[in-house]
Amino acid sequence: MAAIIPCHYCSSMAISKLPRSHIPSGNINHVNAAWWGRQLSLRCSLKASQKAQFRNKLKVKLFSLKECAISVALAVGLLTGMPFVDWSPNAYAANPAMPDLSVLISGPPIKDPGALLRYALPIDNKAIREVQKPLEDITDSLKVTGVKALDSVERNLRQSSQALKQGKSLIISGLAESKKDHGVELLGKLETGMDELQQIVVDRNRDAVAPKQKELLSYVGSVEEDMVDGFPYEVPEEYQSMPLLKGRATVDMKVKVKDNPNTDEFMFRIVLDGYNAPVTAGNFLDLVQRHFYDGMEIQRADGFVVQTGDPEGPAEGFIDPSTEKTRTIPLEIMVNGEKSPFYGATLEELGLYKAQTRLPFNAFGTMAMARDEFENNSASSQVFWLLKESELTPSNANILDGRYAVFGYVTENEDYLADLKVGDVIESIQVVSGLDNLVNPSYKIAR
Repeated sequence: MAAIIPCHYCSSMAISKLPRSHIPSGNINHVNAAWWGRQLSLRCSLKASQKAQFRNKLKVKLFSLKECAISVALAVGLLTGMPFVDWSPNAYAANPAMPDLSVLISGPPIKDPGALLRYALPIDNKAIREVQKPLEDITDSLKVTGVKALDSVERNLRQSSQALKQGKSLIISGLAESKKDHGVELLGKLETGMDELQQIVVDRNRDAVAPKQKELLSYVGSVEEDMVDGFPYEVPEEYQSMPLLKGRATVDMKVKVKDNPNTDEFMFRIVLDGYNAPVTAGNFLDLVQRHFYDGMEIQRADGFVVQTGDPEGPAEGFIDPSTEKTRTIPLEIMVNGEKSPFYGATLEELGLYKAQTRLPFNAFGTMAMARDEFENNSASSQVFWLLKESELTPSNANILDGRYAVFGYVTENEDYLADLKVGDVIESIQVVSGLDNLVNPSYKIAR
């Protein structure tokens, strides 16, 4: 059972050097929730009394007792459905009503990074989604042991194939005109691949199903990307001069590791999603092109997150040579049902307790910006990857969602993030594709 995480653990992702004390394992339930709340609040009271000292030595800002109690109440309310105390309307919506956990979770949470990225595309084409979903469901079908799983796979495939035949004309009509030929070509490959998967099922070759499913979903995802015609919204005027990723980009991060008998390096593929976080993803990609992260150490690796991006010296972020000041970016959160992100405020502060983020902290290797807890627009260069699904960070009911800006996912070799240690070195981060989607790149102006 995962350990309960202290309140500052789930709230202050900007902490990179603060040693942590762990709370014993156990579930939060109606019987012991109040006890856990008292323990967490007591910890925060102690930390608050030493806040100035920790700021000077560790460059962090910690919860006050009141704010910590608020987050504890939020966490307990999410996990147990118990009532919690109201807080000041000056900082938050007055007397908010917390949603029941069942309201927050609609169906099984999606944890696959590829699936999350596909569903996050700004398209509205029911026909292609009806093709996609049964193919995604093959993952759950394969959880059945033995060849019995193949019967469920066959049903999934039949449903997807039928949806493609019935909805093909609607799918083609949804393609962007400039990408139509490419999309039609992909649909042909998808049809062929479905026939090949059917033969795999007939041959009862269970081991071949997952690789073929991945191939088919890559075709589906590419068709869906071909439906996006330009960038779907205007970034607010105050941020339009910043580096912006208007689309997606893929990078490879090579990390040299120490004290690992099996390998001396790991390669991670990361997809950056500028459709849903153009400012955040653009800032990171611009720093990648400046080689900002090359040679930088992993600075936190505690089983909960892996974090880096704090440069040497007193600065806590990237110093823009053109201004000689730290470049910061706003908190940027895209919500399902919205056409553009919210900027500068958490969903909690906006009173959007039932809102679901378009890029949730569901996947192992979710990538997000670290920042000071009570300075929403303080993110600069420090990034983290979430590893552990704990009682406070369950998929689809995650208290990190809406508080930190997610802008991508590790899509290949993400499991190896758990093997990284403090002191391992990022040898390089290199762009594989999508650099042409970066506008206002500052790295071209000055190095």
